[in-house]
Amino acid sequence: MPKYKVVITARSFGESSDEPFNILKGNDCEVVKIPADRPLSAEELIPLVKDADALIVGNDKVTEDVINAGKKLKVISRYGVGYDNVDLNAAKKKGIVVTNTPNANNNSVADLVIGLMLVLARNLLAVDRIVKSGGWKRIMGTEIYGKTLGIIGLGKIGKGVAKRAKGFDMNVLCYDVYQDLKFAEEYGITYCSFEELLKQSDIVTIHVPLAPETKGLIGERELGMMKPTAFLINTSRGGIVDESALYNALANKKIAGAALDVMEQEPPINSPLLQLDNVVITSHIGGYTCEAITNMGIVAAKNVVLVLNKKQGAHIVNGE
Repeated sequence: MPKYKVVITARSFGESSDEPFNILKGNDCEVVKIPADRPLSAEELIPLVKDADALIVGNDKVTEDVINAGKKLKVISRYGVGYDNVDLNAAKKKGIVVTNTPNANNNSVADLVIGLMLVLARNLLAVDRIVKSGGWKRIMGTEIYGKTLGIIGLGKIGKGVAKRAKGFDMNVLCYDVYQDLKFAEEYGITYCSFEELLKQSDIVTIHVPLAPETKGLIGERELGMMKPTAFLINTSRGGIVDESALYNALANKKIAGAALDVMEQEPPINSPLLQLDNVVITSHIGGYTCEAITNMGIVAAKNVVLVLNKKQGAHIVNGE
């Protein structure tokens, strides 16, 4: 009989490979995968964690009540990079380790950012709709080659975007509290102030975690600093961009367009942004590729095994 019970609510866990399941089963774990087509609420999670030793979650709401309900819970393995949906303090109080999967989806998200740049600059969705409705009208776009890209947050994903942007001979500006001067010199990136980045960039892309200091980071004031021809891209977290302010900026053509892979509410039911033609909204697919799904599953599973066996090497985000 397996020694540990692992409950998995992360929807795409194991979709592209059996290896994450095999890692768990090969290490004395009973695996219970919960079928769901959306992130689970705290109320839905509570009965699932009561006899679990480990929980592997996506964007499900792991509140203090969920954590307190997990009487045997030893590790919460976040399947992804961000962990703003997990109450870290409550977990730490209970001696529960919280982990994540850094670097597993870097390439997938960086690829998507470049794709969204091209979609916005060339009006690809609008042209597609015209042709499919029987038309053959051309819509003039703009080039991204040689333009100025502003990256807010030069972590692993931000660096991946910067490397790709250099293939388009873009002038890359960056704002980050922590500056990697060696990387900046190697790739010809210029650090500047937050305000200067907004004013000079033709495209602004966001790569910071959601935290109290970044919530509403892009609001009316910041959007007002951007060029009327500029595009905004957010593949990081909903809540970093003030969606009401963004709607006003887009509706009044204060900026040219935006692409959002993340929203404050997912799905964004009744959001006025859905009515605009100059915004592209995707369903949080930044890390949803075969390669990223496999990588995240393997790392999430290994994190669980390491913590349960009291070994070093897990990617812990709430301290030892």
